[in-house]
Amino acid sequence: MPTFSQLPSGKWRAQVRRGGHYRSATFPLKRDAEAWAKAIEGQAHQVAASGYAEPPKGATVADLIDAYEEKHSKTAGRSKTASIAMLRNRLGKVKLSAFTAMTLRDFIDDRIMDGAGGVTIAGDLSHLSAIMKWGKHARHLNLPDHLPTEARASLKHRGLETRSKERDREPTDAELQRLYLHWSNNPRQLIDMETLCRFALATGMRQAEICNLLAEDVDADRKTVVIRDRKDPRKKIGNNQTVPLLPDAWAIVEPILKERQEGFLFPHSATSVSTAFTRACKNVKPPIEDLHFHDLRHRATAEFFRRGLDIPRVALLTGHKTWAMLKRYTLTRPEDVHNAFT
Repeated sequence: MPTFSQLPSGKWRAQVRRGGHYRSATFPLKRDAEAWAKAIEGQAHQVAASGYAEPPKGATVADLIDAYEEKHSKTAGRSKTASIAMLRNRLGKVKLSAFTAMTLRDFIDDRIMDGAGGVTIAGDLSHLSAIMKWGKHARHLNLPDHLPTEARASLKHRGLETRSKERDREPTDAELQRLYLHWSNNPRQLIDMETLCRFALATGMRQAEICNLLAEDVDADRKTVVIRDRKDPRKKIGNNQTVPLLPDAWAIVEPILKERQEGFLFPHSATSVSTAFTRACKNVKPPIEDLHFHDLRHRATAEFFRRGLDIPRVALLTGHKTWAMLKRYTLTRPEDVHNAFT
């Protein structure tokens, strides 16, 4: 049973103890305290019966998203952050008690009208599913966490493709030489893009990984470097990995270490590097079509295999955990097989 006590200020404090849990709150009027205590006890009964409490009255999807982000904002990447912001904008006003399959049907209709493809919508629903599951299992709220998963499965019935096409684009030697020449002839080019590209081709590292490398994390004796918080689908923070710097990569790093022993090896933001690369592809004559900085990683990975490295060694360099993840970046050509016998 709840207990009520009047404070010297005249306000009323309600206290509820049930199942080892304690809740208290203060209200101007006793009837408000009694109503609150009744609601809390109702939630306690609900939890005892089903293991989950009903969401607070009037709670919205935006409230749930805000609570989720308080715990996970530091681990979210740019694409996930943008997707969650969109979910808050589109679904934020929906009350959790009124969240149904029809809610997601209309959401998908709107996203299609926006021009979003199946892969994008599937990603949005996956993020929403993670939020709903967190609310149910971490906050013990009675939420329909199955609905986003079912909505994602329904996309194929709408004729939407939910799997992204595997990309096999690699920069050619000729394209790279055109880019290098463009940068060398541009006096306004502040970022040493040629060096960054050569380093990416020598290591297979991602753009952000390269820009976050620290001089103090280089072991000159072992010719290795630590990649901090390396991208991983399960472990976002603390996934540090020591990787070898192969001869071409070491030839780039060694002179930098003679200049400084701490700080970023390449003191440029990943966004600026991406912009410079994209701009150069557009400005060279003729323009280089459909090429991204990340495609350097594709070429580097394929080259590792062409040089005879096995899967475990390539995986150490690229950071992939499984062959299923690694093979997307591997383009083995017929001539590569012939070259193995020559």
